Amino acid sequence: MAVTIDLTLDCADARLLAGFWKTALGYVDEPPPAPFATREEWLAQFDLQDDDSADDSAWLCDPEGAGPRLSILKVPEPKTAKNRLHIDVRVPGGGSPDERWARIRAECERLVKAGGSVLEEFDGHHITMADPEGNEFCLAAASA
Repeated sequence: MAVTIDLTLDCADARLLAGFWKTALGYVDEPPPAPFATREEWLAQFDLQDDDSADDSAWLCDPEGAGPRLSILKVPEPKTAKNRLHIDVRVPGGGSPDERWARIRAECERLVKAGGSVLEEFDGHHITMADPEGNEFCLAAASA
């Protein structure tokens, strides 16, 4: 039996990053675990600090259940170095190399409008980007 994984991003603003990654991946807010009706109700069972709130975290999931869950958690320290692990966002669709590259470029423009930034472009292959808090990811074509 294969294991499953969740990916966790540390951040300063969980709502900002959740919005970006929902746009980038087509993910949705993950419902709270049963039997809880809300994330606030679920979080109330933990011994949280007085200044902790449900807005300090977000849990996203692939609505089709195929991709890993994404946990986004507020932490006090800032990002200080390049990620050692990053997400590759794969743009779907076949076609010629030029057609695939055009879709990658179009998706890049969409993600820049959503708050991402371009770090480096590898013409015809992939684009290294950053989310609104500087977490690096690559934008490339999906496997044919």
